[in-house]
Amino acid sequence: MHVRLLASLLIAALPLAAEVSLPNALSNHAVLQRDVPVRIWGWGTPKENVTVKFHDQTKTAIVDRLGAWQVMLAPEKAGGPYTLQVRGDKSVTPQTRTDILVGEVWIASGQSNMEFPLRGRPGTPGSYHPEDIAAATHPQVRILHIAHTLSAVPLWDVKDIWTLCTPQTADSLSAAAYWFALQLREYEHVPVGIIQTTWGGTPVASWTSLHGLAALNGDALKTVATDGAVSADEQGVADRIRAERAEEDQALRAAGQQVPKRGAIPGDHYGGAYTPGTLFNAMVAPLAPYTVRGVIWYQGEADTRGLRAKNYVHTFPNMIQDWRKQFANPDMAFLFVQISNLKNTNDWGSVRDAQRRALRLPNTGMAVSLDIGTPDNIHPPDKKTVGERLALAARAITYGEKDLEYAGPLFASATPQGNSMRISFTHGEGLNAKGDLGDFELQDANGNWVPATAKIDGSTIVVSAPSVTAPRAVRYGWAGEVDHYFYNKAGLPAGTFTSEK
Repeated sequence: MHVRLLASLLIAALPLAAEVSLPNALSNHAVLQRDVPVRIWGWGTPKENVTVKFHDQTKTAIVDRLGAWQVMLAPEKAGGPYTLQVRGDKSVTPQTRTDILVGEVWIASGQSNMEFPLRGRPGTPGSYHPEDIAAATHPQVRILHIAHTLSAVPLWDVKDIWTLCTPQTADSLSAAAYWFALQLREYEHVPVGIIQTTWGGTPVASWTSLHGLAALNGDALKTVATDGAVSADEQGVADRIRAERAEEDQALRAAGQQVPKRGAIPGDHYGGAYTPGTLFNAMVAPLAPYTVRGVIWYQGEADTRGLRAKNYVHTFPNMIQDWRKQFANPDMAFLFVQISNLKNTNDWGSVRDAQRRALRLPNTGMAVSLDIGTPDNIHPPDKKTVGERLALAARAITYGEKDLEYAGPLFASATPQGNSMRISFTHGEGLNAKGDLGDFELQDANGNWVPATAKIDGSTIVVSAPSVTAPRAVRYGWAGEVDHYFYNKAGLPAGTFTSEK
């Protein structure tokens, strides 16, 4: 009974397709991933024979009982433009997609700092550079920009289609993703496709599938469940307030009176974007069949409060593993930004350090943004540096470019030496500071953190504080606002870390 019910629900969720069809994500101007088998998928009438032609390949499939089909194209070298054609023996009209390129495909996701467009943002001085937009004609760069969408269940398709990168389309494209794409074009010399799926102000749980969230344990799972319940309650109240305001405004207009300006509605989480799984369901699940090289990710600011911050060390790597499972790609590259600095009392240190610890997962890389932050604005304007640092990680980790320094100094170990701690680093050759070293702390015997002084000693840093005679641990850049930075010889900065286990 339950199996039949599930099958019925799945069939109901599929597109009603008398004619064989393709998803919108496989539209004209798409970019397919080079050098690996590529999935082409769609829908049709059960038991229909489907023939797929692309470049010099022909593949066949039979539509399953739920109305879905897929084929795997053999690996293709970078090139194009090509035509993709799909025919069904029970369909009248073939599906044809033109101007398809083969190259590198990356997903750009996260919250507002990844969403931050090339045109900049109001209230962020220095973020508008019209000359960059005017120069944004790149026919070998393609964009699939997913609109804000929410769903309680995983969706099968998106409404959006691929476009060429032009001043008009790049205007709203993620600035970090834009500069990342241009770097890939410069160094890989192949077409680049960017799939942007972002929503400002959203926590990591919203971007994780419900199956992925179920893999969490203990406090992390409890925090996600509690957050989901609270945000749902708050959203319900906010929706009622919105409805009441709409009625009041309509009555005022009917009476010929002016409608007053309304303030923000408390607890209005973008119509439910804080609810666990909702963004994954609507803005990631439909893309999961798409063959991609990797993900660039910029998120974490929404998780800097309370238990969310403490548990980010679990929820963030869990989300990475979940996406790899959902995309059926256990080695999918996942490159992320360690969030910047902000004059804020939330627990930014825990989130930044959790991001550093996520580097334990294979095929991951981290771009540090501490030194380009703006303490009074959560949206630093310099997204070009962010994109370029992410591209450095891709060039070294994903594309295997040799002898390329791609990361700033990364904490390796801390060794007590009397009343000081000596810190060693990977990627630490040529340590240097711009100005004085600062933002270091030592933990005393009672577990208190004490401001400390630091000095560079070759490829290590020695940290001490007069009141700490037997330091237990050392950390750097833990506060929201960080004012002192140090670098390696490549000019790449160190990020927040702690030696605590």
